Amino acid sequence: MTNSDEDLPRPTKKLLVPPPLDLLGVTELEAYIADLESEIFRVRQAITAKQAHRDAAAAFFKTPPQG
Repeated sequence: MTNSDEDLPRPTKKLLVPPPLDLLGVTELEAYIADLESEIFRVRQAITAKQAHRDAAAAFFKTPPQG
């Protein structure tokens, strides 16, 4: 028996809730951009680490050539 909910697409998570920009001043907007750029850098590092881990696992489980 399968649950019919399992077949439905999962809703995407909204990780960031953007602030209303019209309420922020220029200095606050610049600080917000700096925070976002720092977070983008952190996420890119995490992606690189996960890709390296995936590649290492793929190389480990790769079957050796026959010959």
